Amino acid sequence: MKKVVFLMVLMLLVGAGLFAEQIVIGYACRRLTNPYWVMTKNGVEDAAAKYGVKVILYDCQNDPAIQRNNVEDLIQAKVDAILITSIVTGSRASGAAADAAVRAGIPVIGVDTSCGSPRVAVTIRTDNVLGGRLAGKYIAEELNGKGKVIVLEGPAGDTNSALRVGGFKEVIAKYPNIKIVASQPADWSRVKGLNTMENLLQAFPDVDAVFGANDEMALGAIEALKAARKLKTTIVVGFDATPDALKSIKAGKMSATIQQHPYEEGYRAVELAIKILRGEPFESKVVMRPWPWGMEHAIEIPATLIDANNVDKYLK
Repeated sequence: MKKVVFLMVLMLLVGAGLFAEQIVIGYACRRLTNPYWVMTKNGVEDAAAKYGVKVILYDCQNDPAIQRNNVEDLIQAKVDAILITSIVTGSRASGAAADAAVRAGIPVIGVDTSCGSPRVAVTIRTDNVLGGRLAGKYIAEELNGKGKVIVLEGPAGDTNSALRVGGFKEVIAKYPNIKIVASQPADWSRVKGLNTMENLLQAFPDVDAVFGANDEMALGAIEALKAARKLKTTIVVGFDATPDALKSIKAGKMSATIQQHPYEEGYRAVELAIKILRGEPFESKVVMRPWPWGMEHAIEIPATLIDANNVDKYLK
């Protein structure tokens, strides 16, 4: 009887994975000085804690060379899977790092941004085109179909930026009396958003609305508009729903933001890595992209718009 009980307990322990080797996942995160990427990190760490996974975290400092070195370190450490947020979405620099990992037999999952490699198992991110369309619809309605708009883009060549701005411009094109007077990169930076907006205000002082392809650039634009005493008469829409953006909406400065789900992206990336390592199926879709191989496997989380009417729901 004691032997039977012992065997039953042993089976339960093995079934719970207590005797299995601990899974180790590396995360080569783009930049941990940006609140958005910190939220992905939090999701990764919380999922790892839940599933008993060890995480090795690297801050790539927004530098492709550093990211490549970090991924090489993870390969040498023989981690089981690697999560990557590309420095520039779709960039071959991050793609080369992903390729090296896959050649070493390590599966790669993209977090929020496409790594620029057809060998990435799957990328989990926001539906950026939908988010851009929501921003365009909001601004068009707030302007009553007439006005001048400035767009602040991410880095040149960044696919996420191109998708958001593309969705935005697709909607604005339906309004002949709304003119996009300028569309310039500000590299996801609040400081560059401020400086770029200051310069653009010299050329277009009568701007009616600003779309920042992320919240940091939009918050920089708000500072420039405030200094020029134009904030109260200018609509500003961001993208990400970072804590600072939500506070800005509550304070009546930012008009709206498009909510991404960085925490969920990080959390689900760990779950996807575990499924891949266990050989379990998961659902994704094939998305066409403007790269030589033309496609990637992606899981896209729907975007939502947050403004003064619903911001309290999202403030913590």
